[in-house]
Amino acid sequence: MTTLRIALYCLIGGLVITFSALGTGGFGWWWLAGILFAAAFVPVAQFGPRGVAAQFGVIVPVFLIVSLACSWSEAVIFVPEFRQRFVIGHLAGGVVMYAIFALALAVLAVTLKLPQAEGPSAELRPAWALVALVLVCGLAYALYYLVFGSITYQFFTKQYYPHAAEQVARLGGWFWPIEIARGAVMTLAVLPAIRTLRMSRRQTAIAVGVLLWVTGGLAPLVLPVTGMVPRQRFAHIIEILTQNASLGITAGLLLRRKQARITSAAPGAALAA
Repeated sequence: MTTLRIALYCLIGGLVITFSALGTGGFGWWWLAGILFAAAFVPVAQFGPRGVAAQFGVIVPVFLIVSLACSWSEAVIFVPEFRQRFVIGHLAGGVVMYAIFALALAVLAVTLKLPQAEGPSAELRPAWALVALVLVCGLAYALYYLVFGSITYQFFTKQYYPHAAEQVARLGGWFWPIEIARGAVMTLAVLPAIRTLRMSRRQTAIAVGVLLWVTGGLAPLVLPVTGMVPRQRFAHIIEILTQNASLGITAGLLLRRKQARITSAAPGAALAA
């Protein structure tokens, strides 16, 4: 029964985003992207908070920051054509679309009774440590971006971005602070998930890594409106896997406390107690 409810969560949830196909076409691709989006949030639906409002509070920051704002900022830097045709209405439309999608997934999770009561309690590092560790995650993302982004650009996507070096040069010393900030902001976007997932620390890290990859790269690049050829899309899907999944795993491991080991008390000690 649980498997069936999860399948319904993905299939019905994926349908919600297909209203965007009314203006662009490609209904099947929009539904596939919606299914992928929903599948990434299955751990949140099962092991996250139990109420609709709390589920929404975990989902919507990921959509608005990772899927929308961070993807938009990357396009603005490297695709001049996108910057020239961009209007505020497009960004506002994205906010509305993702907010509706987040609410639908939250309602579906509760309606299908997916949230489970069982699971280890989640505990973050102390607040003073979180501030420093979020910055560390931003620095880690910049490192992943440098290593994996450079490999992807040199061997797979350089032909598609002939002016990329010029775009980066125009930013001067601001380029790397921007990427560090993107990593830190994406970490903050998944912080509610890290805080509420009733999973082990390692499971949480993997779930958050997959979440950042799917919502920041895989699902959006499935859509037929990206203006990319298939080979280019595939290269970026793998690139974002190496960058975003690595960031999510790093964030999950750093921001969650290690779980205390449960040891059985000796019989004598139990009697004494």
